[in-house]
Amino acid sequence: MGHEVRWMSPQFVKPYVKSNKSDTAAAEAISEAVTRPTMRFVGIKTVEQQDLLGLHRIRERLIRNRTALMNQIRGLVGEYGIVVAVGEPSLRRELPRFLEDAECGLTPKGREWMAQLYEELKEVAERIEQYEKQIGMEFSSSEICQRLSKVPGVGPITSTAIVATVGDAHVFRKGRELSAWLGLVPRQHSTGGKPRLLGISKRGDKYVRKLLVHGARAVLQRVGEKSDRQSQWLRKLQATRGTNKACVALANKNARILWALMASGQEYRTSAA
Repeated sequence: MGHEVRWMSPQFVKPYVKSNKSDTAAAEAISEAVTRPTMRFVGIKTVEQQDLLGLHRIRERLIRNRTALMNQIRGLVGEYGIVVAVGEPSLRRELPRFLEDAECGLTPKGREWMAQLYEELKEVAERIEQYEKQIGMEFSSSEICQRLSKVPGVGPITSTAIVATVGDAHVFRKGRELSAWLGLVPRQHSTGGKPRLLGISKRGDKYVRKLLVHGARAVLQRVGEKSDRQSQWLRKLQATRGTNKACVALANKNARILWALMASGQEYRTSAA
């Protein structure tokens, strides 16, 4: 019928509701909110984006299940006096040894359920690997994902996740809007002309925010080996503000760079970082 369809967050409509909840009041609030010149709208995802996001969501759930399973195994064997180092490689390396060691302190029943849990752990790990291979195939077939992966701290998982989540970068006017949408900017509580900045807002998509922060943490682990301008900035920031704040600062910067690459279609240049 000639209308332009826009998708808007419900939290931006609520302030315009003048009375109790009703269809009439809701329609009036929506019509009022949509006409505001500063209103922010959500980009509508394509079917391909939804498919790719589905792979990420399933993989993320399996990773949570694997973490919970590993914690349960370590806690249960700890009751028998068996201490296993943190991490999947250590657990998968030590469990078969305990199963074969008759003097490790496990009872026959304990050995039986530990063998079952070990098989379950291997099955979950294999499923995670399958979904990561599918994400890798999507990455290999996407030109924009390969361009984004050239940014330090951004790999196939992060690049495909942000492309599937954001889609059209022109929904945001600038990179700071994307970083704010991901919750990587400070919360503000200012009054009387006195600005007051707090910790990061943690709004928006927490999955993409987590990937950016973890990617930044991987960059910081090797920052001492490099002498480029960004590494020097990160070392100084890490020394003055701490590792965690340096990670968030780099994640914020990477979010802005990723927006610029998606919006302009250009290649990442290290000298411009």
